[in-house]
Amino acid sequence: MVPTRRNLTVALGLAWLGVTAAGGAAPAPGDADGETLRVMTFNIRYDNPADGEDAWPNRRAKVASMIRFHGADVVGLQEALRTQIADLEASLPHFGWFGTGRSAERDGEHCAILFRRDRLEVLAESTFWLSETPEVAGSRGWDAALPRIVTWGKLRDRRTGAVFHLFNTHFDHRGEAARRESARLLLRKVPEIAGPAGPVVVTGDFNTTPESEPYRILTTGEGTRGALVDALHASSCPHHGPTSSWNAFKAIEPGRRIDFVLVRPPLGVRQHGTLSDTFDGRFPSDHLPVMAEVTIGDPGHDPLCGVTTSR
Repeated sequence: MVPTRRNLTVALGLAWLGVTAAGGAAPAPGDADGETLRVMTFNIRYDNPADGEDAWPNRRAKVASMIRFHGADVVGLQEALRTQIADLEASLPHFGWFGTGRSAERDGEHCAILFRRDRLEVLAESTFWLSETPEVAGSRGWDAALPRIVTWGKLRDRRTGAVFHLFNTHFDHRGEAARRESARLLLRKVPEIAGPAGPVVVTGDFNTTPESEPYRILTTGEGTRGALVDALHASSCPHHGPTSSWNAFKAIEPGRRIDFVLVRPPLGVRQHGTLSDTFDGRFPSDHLPVMAEVTIGDPGHDPLCGVTTSR
C-alpha cells in the first residue's frame, strides 16, 4: 500500500484529550493512523524595494508555493507586513490568519499566524510585547533596537477536537540583553497563557544560535518546569535539510541556525526539516522555513524512518 500523509505523520492532541470531537476513543500516542499536523516557521523578509531582484513582488508566489507544496497546516510568519499577508491570502485562499503589527499603532511588521480554516478553529488569540511592559503596544524592551512581539493562538483541530497553543515570535537582531530577557519573558508567559501543562508549540526567528544564552534559557527553563524542547533534537526521524536557516539571498551560511520550532512536552516530534528549496537559483526569502510534525507523547516506531524512540 502506498503511504499517505495520514499514516506518515503524527497525531496531534488526541492522546492528551483522550476522546475525539465525536466522543469516540482516541488513538494511542504515536498512532500512525491518527490525524496529522504540520507546523512551519517562516521569516518571509519584509517588503523592501531595495532588495532588487529579491524584492517581494518577485518572491511572493515562491513563498506561497513553499507553504502550499510542503503541506503546512499552520505557519508562524515573521517580518510580514499587512500588504504581504494580503498577497498570501490571495494565493492561499484556504488559509486565515491573525496577529497585529508591532508598533504602538499596531501596524508595521507582524508575527502573524496563518492557519488552514478547514482544519483549525481559533478559540483565542492575542499579542504581547517583548519588554518590561508586555501589554503596552509598541513598547521596546531592554537594549532592543526595535519593538518585538509574540503573537499567540489557542487552536482547535476541527477533525479531532484537539486543542493546543501556538506562540510565534521574532527576537531582536541587535540587543543581547533583549534576546536574553525575551527568552525569560516567553518562558513566563507560556504557562500563564496556556497553563502549566498541555500541548504548546513555539515558532520563531530568535536571531540566536543553539550555542547562545537565550537558547540555553529556553531549552533548560533555568531550573523551572517550563523548558522547551528543540524539535530538531526531539525528532524520532533524522533531521532533513541543512542545519543553518540563514542565506542572505546568496547562499546558506553554516552555523546560522536561528529559526526554530520548539515544543513543550507532552508534545513529541515525528519529523523535522529545514527547507532549502530554490527557484531557478533564487531563494524565496533570506531565511529558510523550518517545519516539524508533532505528536502527543512518544512518537514510537516510525515506518517511514525505522526509528524507535525511548522517550
